[in-house]
Parts: sequence; C-alpha cells; structure tokens
Amino acid sequence: MSVECPECNGKMRYDPSRKQYSCLSCGLSLTYQELMEIREKKKDLEPEEEKRKRERNEYLKWYLSSKKPK
Repeated sequence: MSVECPECNGKMRYDPSRKQYSCLSCGLSLTYQELMEIREKKKDLEPEEEKRKRERNEYLKWYLSSKKPK
C-alpha cells in the first residue's frame, strides 16, 4: 500500500522503530493517527474548494461569452 504525503504528495515510508510515516521528498513525519486527521480535514474542505472553482469557471465563461465581438 502506497501512502501519499499530505503536504507534497510524495511517497511516505513507514518506520516501525519510530512508529511513524516519513515523506521521502519533504521529510514530514506523522503518526498514523495524525495522517488520518489531516486527510479528514482535507476531505472536509475539498467540497467548498471545488464549489469555488466551479463558480469561478462559470463566471469566467459567462464573462468571456459577453465580450465576444458581434
């Protein structure tokens, strides 16, 4: 099972002696519990971000369509 870093999306490796996951790219170290908490927070925020992106895209599409030369 491959685990992605919540900061840089790099690969994380589990270190059994420290009982933590460490990112091979940025060096972030987290326990399993911390990793799951960060993922849950990101999951809760994602729908709002997606909504804002969609609204921005819709506005941009509307704005650009009103500026077409006639």
